[in-house]
Amino acid sequence: MKDWWQATFPQGRQSLIITDTKGYPVNIAYGEKGTGKPLILLHGMGNWSYNWRYSIDPLSKYFRVICFDAKGFGFSEKPVFRREDNGHQVLELARIVQELCDEPPVIVAESLGALVSLSLAQEYPELVGRLVVVNVPIFAEKLPHWAMWILSQTPLEVIQTIDSLRLAYFFAPLFREIMAIERRQVLFDPSVLTQEDIYWISYPFIEIPGTLVKVAEDLQIAAREIEHWQTEKPNMLSTIQKKLSNIECPTLVLWGEQDNWFPVTHGEKLYRCLPNAKLKILRNCRHDAAIGSAKEVNAAIVEFLAETNFL
Repeated sequence: MKDWWQATFPQGRQSLIITDTKGYPVNIAYGEKGTGKPLILLHGMGNWSYNWRYSIDPLSKYFRVICFDAKGFGFSEKPVFRREDNGHQVLELARIVQELCDEPPVIVAESLGALVSLSLAQEYPELVGRLVVVNVPIFAEKLPHWAMWILSQTPLEVIQTIDSLRLAYFFAPLFREIMAIERRQVLFDPSVLTQEDIYWISYPFIEIPGTLVKVAEDLQIAAREIEHWQTEKPNMLSTIQKKLSNIECPTLVLWGEQDNWFPVTHGEKLYRCLPNAKLKILRNCRHDAAIGSAKEVNAAIVEFLAETNFL
């Protein structure tokens, strides 16, 4: 099967070195296509740049589209022997923007990536020109999936042993089938997911050691955040919620009407908390809007950016 990066981006997969929250250099995989103002596509938990496959080409007709894998995900580096700080993704996103963009970009982000982007807009407002957030876990009361809960409760040493034994690789057909079943559940029309999609979605877990460990680690951070929020202990989630009114850049909130992970009422609540926002409900759409409602998402982004004079 041909390399997705080479088939998608004129220069294929590129590499960027940033410094993480602990001061270590980290290799970030990214691709870019198109010219004009920068537009960054940011994936969610357990995904990588491939999840934006239906948006890269259409949006590149208007913008310089930059798609990158967050640290620990996809083809980016996975420092499995270093534990992560809470909120590490925010600083890492800031440094990626600073390195790749010569002006504040549009940031289009889904799920966990959208939560990170909201925090970026609060902490580094000068780095965000426009913001589009899709199905954000901003008011999440629990991890939305049973597999996430299991990974969040399993000691990282156990997961690291499983990962080092390459069990996902040795049981690749079974792993792909399980992942296909689970991914279809977040799509309104499960038939849109092809065998090629399943191959690439599962590729980092099967072929790149360390992926499972880093995904589990971020899930454990997320689980602690939710627990601390519910028990009123200091947590980053509450901080982001309390500072939503500080986000001044024009923001588009997109939400799947049938999102089976985070209800559409969360999107309506988020919209009311933002001072300069627009809300669009995506009909016939569950949690994975970037795949399940790609045409609607792309059209809404272009319309919003034209309305806010960013085209």
